[in-house]
Amino acid sequence: MPGSGTRDDPWQLKTAPGTSAYTMYRDETADPPALVCQVGSTTLKYHLSAIDDLAAWLRAQGDWVPLGAADEQKPAAEGTVEAWGRDEANPVGGWYGLRKGYRGRFGMYLPPLLEELGLVELTHDARNNTVRAR
Repeated sequence: MPGSGTRDDPWQLKTAPGTSAYTMYRDETADPPALVCQVGSTTLKYHLSAIDDLAAWLRAQGDWVPLGAADEQKPAAEGTVEAWGRDEANPVGGWYGLRKGYRGRFGMYLPPLLEELGLVELTHDARNNTVRAR
């Protein structure tokens, strides 16, 4: 995978359909430690624990799960990665997104990273992509 996941050498990623490029890197000095996602001029931040937590949740699901990406202001479809990333029952007790107003799109940007890290399988269709643990 291109990049080592640092600020100076971020991971180079594409959304599941392959239509949009973005970068991500770990910021372990942030409080709480963050996963920084740069999409054009927009910066999104997620709890760094999202990598391990999402991989564990997908293993527990045992099957394909829809991504369900949605902006923060829109509801997430039940049973999707996006809905889990906002659920009060997840390990962080709610939103994995750290930047108010930009907390959504968890289902769009996290699964491609997990795929590149070898933790999940991801479909790459034009729409309605799904993910499952390896």
